[in-house]
Amino acid sequence: MSVRTERLPEGIEFVAEEEGVREYGLANGLKLLLVENRVAPVVTFLVLYRVGSRNEAVGHTGATHLLEHMLFKGTPKFNKRAGTQIAATLQRVGADFNATTWYDRTNYFETVPSDALELAVRLEADRMRNSFIADEDRRSEMTVVRNELERGQNEPALVLDEAVYAAAFREHPYHHPTIGWRADVENVPTARLKEFYDTFYQPNNATAVVVGDFERGTTLELVNRYFGAIPRSPSPIPEVYTDEPRQQGERRVVVRRAGELPLVQVAFRTPAALGHTNVLSNAELASRASSPPAENDIYPLAVLSAALAGGVTSRLYQALVESELAVSVDARADQFRDPGLFNVYATASPGVEPGRVEEVVHEELRRAGGDLGEEEVEKAKRQIAAHVAYERDGTHNVAMQVSEAEAVADWRFYNSYARGVARVTAEDVRRVAAAYFGEDNRTVGHFIPKPAAGDGASEG
Repeated sequence: MSVRTERLPEGIEFVAEEEGVREYGLANGLKLLLVENRVAPVVTFLVLYRVGSRNEAVGHTGATHLLEHMLFKGTPKFNKRAGTQIAATLQRVGADFNATTWYDRTNYFETVPSDALELAVRLEADRMRNSFIADEDRRSEMTVVRNELERGQNEPALVLDEAVYAAAFREHPYHHPTIGWRADVENVPTARLKEFYDTFYQPNNATAVVVGDFERGTTLELVNRYFGAIPRSPSPIPEVYTDEPRQQGERRVVVRRAGELPLVQVAFRTPAALGHTNVLSNAELASRASSPPAENDIYPLAVLSAALAGGVTSRLYQALVESELAVSVDARADQFRDPGLFNVYATASPGVEPGRVEEVVHEELRRAGGDLGEEEVEKAKRQIAAHVAYERDGTHNVAMQVSEAEAVADWRFYNSYARGVARVTAEDVRRVAAAYFGEDNRTVGHFIPKPAAGDGASEG
């Protein structure tokens, strides 16, 4: 029977189908995506909320991440006192479960035996609107998050990355780290977290993703039964509208603290996942995602990152690691909902000044804009294709990748990504290198190790 003519539960409508992904919509605004995969008798159920650190402001940075922790504390139906706490309930059916927070989204997920899908659906629907947001839980989870934050502050690469993003984004909320600023994590009122929860944890701000071995009709009925009863949010979901102004000169940041080796990070402002260079409303993003532009610089930027640092024969590896100027080098192109960064990360070898490493990075980036060849580009494209295939092995991985696409665009970005990369030419890569790797568009960070207190060395 065609999916377009199948009998659907009242309150659900079919929206679209493409390459194994079926989209449905509930009357309350929840988006539902079904991806059948019958390799094993398991199913992954994931709920994506379109809220991340991009939705936070000073005073409540880290709220999304803290709420992620608190949503495991329970609801009136799933709680420790009743012996039905979330973790224990899922463990009883052998579930693999967790949640993650990032700039553009939060997701909650569990992989369960196929016959336990109803439990996963019922649990996620319940904590969408009925989670305990209690002050006692906030205090206990705050210490957990603070410990996590402090561990991150002991990682020089994370400290430098945080400083570079804070310098590159002065107005857009990508300025804030996902875990939040320490003072906000420690002091945010429980009432503010409850307000944040009530604002964003709504069906019309969420996508439910089902991947694996399931019966379609039963799954539609389950999702409609448990999620369909939740009303749409009483007010519109607040939009992010703060564009980052065009950068007008190089920015530099230096971090000096205890560490072993100098680090260099060179970042350039680049477009969002769908190629746009400004913040889009939810409606604008949905329109662009449903009919994406033919040209999107994010694909040649992704290929460029692989050509520069993907493996031992890549340009930056040869120029830095093989020459013993650095012990490691990496390059990554952000694929965010809003414009992000293209980053080069390098760890200098002992005794090598970070300025020397930076000089080589700039030279290799300049060269890439002029002489990157077809053979290097084709190799980079093959590397990305292999990575994409690896990342899409298993129901959990597929659900996570669909979730990431939904957060920055929609599920069509998941389907079309490999084709977008395959279309990239050497000319495209050289063009984006020349277009984005300008001095006025870059932010440079140096991490300078200094002796730890008490080792007898002077800091003068």
